[in-house]
Amino acid sequence: MSIFSYHLVKIPFTLAIKGLFSNPINSKTKGLVHSEYMTVMTLGSPILSPSRFLLKQVAIFAQWENEEALENYLKKEKIGKILNNGWHIRLTFIREWGKISGFIIPLQKAKLESPSSPVVAVTIARMKPLEVPRFIHWGRPVEKLVRDHTGTLLSLASFRFPNTVSTFSIWKTEKEMTNMVHGHSEMPKPKRHLNAMKERDRKNFHFEFTTLRFKPISEFGIWNGKENYISTFKK
Repeated sequence: MSIFSYHLVKIPFTLAIKGLFSNPINSKTKGLVHSEYMTVMTLGSPILSPSRFLLKQVAIFAQWENEEALENYLKKEKIGKILNNGWHIRLTFIREWGKISGFIIPLQKAKLESPSSPVVAVTIARMKPLEVPRFIHWGRPVEKLVRDHTGTLLSLASFRFPNTVSTFSIWKTEKEMTNMVHGHSEMPKPKRHLNAMKERDRKNFHFEFTTLRFKPISEFGIWNGKENYISTFKK
């Protein structure tokens, strides 16, 4: 069964610079369907601040033919061993909105065990260059909403030159996530995401865009001094 994985790792500066221009994960890796290699960004931080682009922190979002392929990559390949020293979460697909090239959306869909189960959301956008200022204007308020939301366990953004922007978030429950999306959360200015979606519908920011929802199945490693963001995965 196809699975997805999301990795966070801190790497040497020289490797980080190389990664800005080419994905170090070989597209012909056995069992790999597709990967996105990106630089981590802090949600909601000023565009020109040092905390916006965290050059030595990378996010990798990947799809694998099966879990064995991922295990082999982490154990045997040079970049895989680096990723294995970071943090990652393994995911099964629930649903998709929009379309993005590279990934193969599974026909089989996972189901959450209960309404109180955690859920993961990943967005990926290929930006239209001339629309970036408008995207930032509408997007940063949404970043702050997600960053500060009481329903998130972990949230961040990432970027890949020249025009890929992505977000990743773990939510305590699916309802808390969907309430945020539709402007119903009990947060200040709760309609920030809803308003941004309306603006996107009026005039698109992207060439391609997708929102993917996942069931988390396991979590490994430490990120920013913390492990087990999802408490039910405690060993």
